[in-house]
Parts: sequence; structure tokens; C-alpha cells
Amino acid sequence: MSTQSSETVTVRLASETKARLEQLARHTRRSKSFLAGEAIADYVERELAILEGIKRGLADMEAGRVTPHDQAMRRLRATVEKAGKA
Repeated sequence: MSTQSSETVTVRLASETKARLEQLARHTRRSKSFLAGEAIADYVERELAILEGIKRGLADMEAGRVTPHDQAMRRLRATVEKAGKA
């Protein structure tokens, strides 16, 4: 997590998850808050990247920039076959 200002968020966790977070915090000598903040930041970035990819894919589809399924599968099979021979 960066040194930017931070805000407090309350999160409910399953008891087992909380216990495992406490264990990780002890082993890494980090606070539970730090670890939770890092995990949430990573999750948010990953999910936003996925959403952006979906948006780009939909835009490509609407613009007609697509490859028919059969053609894509032929290319995929050829690539896999080529990799198997390497």
C-alpha cells in the first residue's frame, strides 16, 4: 500500500479467515489492517483490469473486429501442435 492518505472501512470476515489473517500478520510482522488493505487494493486493480478488457472486447465486437470461432480454434490447435513439437 502506498503512503497516500487512507480511510477506514469496516469489513466482515468469516472467523476462519480472520484467524488466518492474524496468523499471516504474526508471521510477516505486518498489521492485519496493512495486509487487508494490500489484498483489497490488489483485488480492486485486478477486477478493474478485467472489466476494462471486457469493455474493449465488447467494443471490438460492436466494431466487427472479431474472428469466427472455427478460425480461432484452428489457430489455437495449430499453435498447441507447434508448441508440442518444440
